[in-house]
Amino acid sequence: MTGKVAYINARVIDPASGLDAAATAKGGVLTDGTRIMAIGPDIFATGTPAGTEIVDCEGAVLTPGLVDMRVDFCEPGNEHKEDIESGSRAAAAGGVTAVVTLPDTDPAIDDASVLEFVARRARDVKLVKVFAYATVTRNADSDEIVEMGLLKQAGAVAFTNGRSAVANAKTLSRALKYALAFDALIVQHPEEASLSNGGVMQSGELATRLGLPGIPREAETIMIDRDLALVKMTGGRYHAAHISTAESVAKIRAAKADGLRVTCDTAPPYFALNELAVGEYRTFAKLSPPLRTEDDRQAIVAGLADGTIDCIASDHLPQDQESKRLPFEQAEFGAAGLESLLALTLELVHNGHLEISAALAKVTARPAELLNLPVGRLHVGGAADIVIFDPETPNRIEPDSFRSKSKNSPFDGRLVQGRVIRTIVDGRTIYTAAS
Repeated sequence: MTGKVAYINARVIDPASGLDAAATAKGGVLTDGTRIMAIGPDIFATGTPAGTEIVDCEGAVLTPGLVDMRVDFCEPGNEHKEDIESGSRAAAAGGVTAVVTLPDTDPAIDDASVLEFVARRARDVKLVKVFAYATVTRNADSDEIVEMGLLKQAGAVAFTNGRSAVANAKTLSRALKYALAFDALIVQHPEEASLSNGGVMQSGELATRLGLPGIPREAETIMIDRDLALVKMTGGRYHAAHISTAESVAKIRAAKADGLRVTCDTAPPYFALNELAVGEYRTFAKLSPPLRTEDDRQAIVAGLADGTIDCIASDHLPQDQESKRLPFEQAEFGAAGLESLLALTLELVHNGHLEISAALAKVTARPAELLNLPVGRLHVGGAADIVIFDPETPNRIEPDSFRSKSKNSPFDGRLVQGRVIRTIVDGRTIYTAAS
């Protein structure tokens, strides 16, 4: 679609502005080419402009396309697991119009040339918008801090070592100080490796019964304690990724109350599952961080409800079948998450924990705001990045039908409510439910 398009009979929700307009034939959204031209309940009161294509949303929700701030597209280096094209198709099917991909690729995104490679591949694929982190340190595994200023100028949206923590306290403190010069955000995978190494699931009674080495929750909370002390010392901007424990929620809640520049996110497995999903050595449920206890899960839900947890990310870490169909201890961590992100986020709404606008904010406006991205909201003159979905349609998560190369999910077979009908990027429909 390149001309004017009128989306009518849609419940229009824009969490950034607080708009929640009921579905009527007189209201909706008008786009022209790549941009939004008008929004509101009465914009078509006198009819649609001549030559306008009309899309009847039939009462479905129309909202900004989802912004997923933590995905791994595995390119360059591990394209057999995922690549930018397959990952983009998976994102589109999940209603995600913008992603931020992790930098611990091969080679790592620690140089402007690799950043440009990712941007060029995304332009060639021409599906969802692909942004990228750069590493905090060279190759994501050293103590040499990257040239943050040059990388930010080249397009890096923030800095993280991806699936590894910045383990050296002095290195992280220097990075936090250095990033201040560019108002850059440091994103940490909060895990103390000396405690987690060799572990494969949450420590406790279940791990003991299964005979599996455990990862204590202290591996996360000790790292968060240390990092918060460094944030207080440096005044830097810090974001804790995929938090999973009750203690982490409490510590970040207190840090925010103290005025520290701290934010965090979680992922659907940590508010929708607990360690019991591991069952009888079910490798699809082998994740990093591991699935925690039911008390932890409930604390994550509470942290989402009271705003302590700012965002929800899919934590899409695709693995091929050869990496997952192994004994539990040998299998890789990770699972596909893009195509189930919206439906699982809507569980928070259906279960009464969040209003729909608040839930959508955590996957649209809030991550975009944190990373200073020009996406995640509906406004006149803004990009026509839109998802249309039915929040009530019963559905089943079936990984075999995923567009991702990865066909494993800890939610395999889960009954959910919510179905993406159409995904639009810059005015172009890149996914419809019938496609």
